[in-house]
Amino acid sequence: MPTNAELIAREDYVNARNYNPIPVVISRGEGVWLWDVEGKRYLDMLSAYSSISHGYVHPRILKALTQQAALVSVCSRAVHQDKMADFLETLCRVVGQDKALMMNSGAEAVETAIKVVRRYGYQVKGIPSNQAEIIVMSGNFHGRTMGIISFSSDESYKKDFGPFLPGFKIIPFGDIDALKAAITPNTCAVLTEPIQGEAGIIMPPDGWLKAVETVCRAQNVLLVVDEIQSGLCRTGRMLACDHEEVKPDIVILGKALGGGFLPVSAIAGKCAVIDVLDPGSHGSTFGGNPLATAVGKEALDVLIDEHLAKRSAELGAYLLERLHAMQSPYVTAIRGRGLWVGVDIDPNQITAHDLCTALMHKGVIARQTHKVTIRLAPPLVITKDELDWALKRIEKVFSTTT
Repeated sequence: MPTNAELIAREDYVNARNYNPIPVVISRGEGVWLWDVEGKRYLDMLSAYSSISHGYVHPRILKALTQQAALVSVCSRAVHQDKMADFLETLCRVVGQDKALMMNSGAEAVETAIKVVRRYGYQVKGIPSNQAEIIVMSGNFHGRTMGIISFSSDESYKKDFGPFLPGFKIIPFGDIDALKAAITPNTCAVLTEPIQGEAGIIMPPDGWLKAVETVCRAQNVLLVVDEIQSGLCRTGRMLACDHEEVKPDIVILGKALGGGFLPVSAIAGKCAVIDVLDPGSHGSTFGGNPLATAVGKEALDVLIDEHLAKRSAELGAYLLERLHAMQSPYVTAIRGRGLWVGVDIDPNQITAHDLCTALMHKGVIARQTHKVTIRLAPPLVITKDELDWALKRIEKVFSTTT
């Protein structure tokens, strides 16, 4: 069997370097555990950015996948398929919306939402043609497609990729006064994450999202909330919006919706909004395929049946308590909700990358973002004993790197 180093060297010759992975080559996963090609075991504290919320190779979702794959996996959207209604009915019920539209990746779902709210702005609100504006937040991360990076405030995502798509206003995340000042008659929507994941688990002031909803209702502006990372039980509720009883006009979902097996995404929203689409106005060859709908339906059922929102809330509170009690010379701030925590590292002491590398050697997979924050987000199926196993090693690494 080739070693980690040998496989990484081979990959480097043929793989585009748009990622910079930690030097481990995974060959197997089960529950919260991963094994590399040399047989070493790791506890995953990253969950592929919430894509593995159900854990690796969940038996119920695997069964749904294999049963459907033996029947039909993909068919043209020129015909109906028998799993679509079950999935969409479950999704709409779970997130409290009327209708949904399936795509594949989270970025595709964000692009879909942008198209929908622009069309709503023109056809329903009466905004003059090609003048619709969408208000977004500084520090946002909604993906890396051309449309999405057009409104990123991170220049590293935009360097040498212009020209960019117009029609977006960036305001400070968490600033309700800035939102009120930015709205014009041409504003069709506000697009925001309830908690900014890629930015480092950045949480707005309490009540901010509810205030955004109130402003949007008063100004006849649609509210679109990106719950691709924060949704589906990650923060201790089905949606992060639920903490403030906010009901967006459109909610964007992905990652965990695929149950750890497939890219599955969707937008779900009110009839009056989703119904602006008509045949031919949007589509995707693979979006809503039978395999994806069967897996997505079972992924949603597992979240509910296994009470993963409750587990995330309880173990998330425990994780935060243990981290706050930790004595570390490197940590400057800790924040989070549910099993979704950001730990800020003092770069004058050590880099977050070096700490993640040290964690890897101890058998814990974690990853830094923006050079100074380490995200801790294990699969929601993690047990307290497994979390303690990881915390013992995290506390050791964060107290000394020797």
